[in-house]
Amino acid sequence: MIMNLPSRLLRPLLLFVPPLALLLTAGCSKVGAPARAGTASAVPVQVALAVQQDMPRRIESIGTVQALRTVSVKSQVDGIIAKVNFKEGDDVKAGDLLVTLDRRPFENSLRVARADLANARAMAEQAQADLDRYQRLNDQAAISKEEYVQFATKAETTRAQLQAREAAVANAELQLGYTEIRAPIDGRTGQRLLHEGALVKANDNSFTLVTINQLAPIAVAYAVPERSLDEIRDALAANRATVSVTERNTGLTRDHGVLEFVDNTVDPATGMITLKAVFPNEDKALWPGRFYYVVTEVGLDPGAIVVPTTAVLNSQNGATIYVLKPDQTVELRNVTVARTAGDSTLLASGVKGGETVITDGQLRLLPGMKAEPRQLSGAPIGGTAAAAKP
Repeated sequence: MIMNLPSRLLRPLLLFVPPLALLLTAGCSKVGAPARAGTASAVPVQVALAVQQDMPRRIESIGTVQALRTVSVKSQVDGIIAKVNFKEGDDVKAGDLLVTLDRRPFENSLRVARADLANARAMAEQAQADLDRYQRLNDQAAISKEEYVQFATKAETTRAQLQAREAAVANAELQLGYTEIRAPIDGRTGQRLLHEGALVKANDNSFTLVTINQLAPIAVAYAVPERSLDEIRDALAANRATVSVTERNTGLTRDHGVLEFVDNTVDPATGMITLKAVFPNEDKALWPGRFYYVVTEVGLDPGAIVVPTTAVLNSQNGATIYVLKPDQTVELRNVTVARTAGDSTLLASGVKGGETVITDGQLRLLPGMKAEPRQLSGAPIGGTAAAAKP
C-alpha cells in the first residue's frame, strides 16, 4: 500500500519510520526485562521442620464440673429450729451437727412410751406367772382345757403388747435423735435457707435446711462423638485412659484424672456419649458448675512424623506438601495423613523427619521453583535450618 503512494508523500514517511522503530524496540525491551528477572527470583515463604516424635492420641471436648455427691439436708420430724451450728460455706465432715430442733416435745413422748413399756412388762410377767401355775394344774388334769387355753392366750397377748411397747420406746428415741440434724457426707455447705425459730416439716420438699456438695474428690462430665467410643473403651480396658482439664480463662490445669464412667447409650439426637472423670481435687480448685476444656488421652503413636497442619494441601490427587530442598528449590510430594491433632498433622508417608516443609506461600509455588524462607515480618531468615525450628 505504501508503494502505491506518490513519491512526494513517500519521502517524508520514510524519514519518520526509523525513529518510531527504535522507540518501539526500546519499549519492548523495558517491559520484557523485569519479567525475565521475576522468573529467576525466589518466592518468599514460611517454613517449619518435620519432626519425628512420640505423639499422644487425644480427644478434646468441653466438660462441666459436678459434685460426686450432693445432699439436700431436710428434717425428718416436725419441729422448731432451736440452733443452727454451721456457717454458710463451711467445710463439714460426715456426722457434724448442723441444726438442733426443740427437744422438749420428743422427750415427753419418750417418757410416755417408757411408762407404757413398764406397764406392759408388768402385765406380761403376771400373765406368764399365771400360765406357769395353771400349766402344773393342767398336767395334773385339775383344770379344764378351756381354762388352760385362756391363760396361755393371755400370756401370749401380753408378750406381744410388751414387744409393741418396746418398739414404741425405740421409735420415740429415734424421733428424739432426729432433733439433731447432722451432715450425712463430707463436703461444703451452701446457703442457709432456714434460721432459728423457723418451723420445719418432716421430709417436705419446700423445706430444705442446706445443700452440701462433696468437693474432694470431684467429677468432670463431658461428651465425645460416638466415633471415639471404641477407642475410649479399648483404652479404658487397658487402663491407659487419662484425663486432664484446663480452665479457659485462668489457664488452671489439672492432670491425672481417672475415667470412671461411660454412659450406657449414645444420644441419638446429638450422636454424643457422656463420660465422667474423677479428680482428687484436694486443693478445691475445681468448682461445681464451671466449664473446663477436657483432653482425654487414649494412647500413643510412637515415632510419628509431625508437621504443621497448614503445610498440608488438599487436591484432586490427595494430600500434598511442598518440601524445601537444601538447594532452595521446592518439591511437591504426595503424602498420607494418619490423623490431625489440633495444629499438628501426623503423616504416615511422604516426608521424613528433619525435612523442611513450607507452611505458607504455597499458592505462588510450582515444583522446581526457588523459595526463600522469611519471618512473619517479611525479613529473610538466616538459613533453612534456622527457619525450620518449631
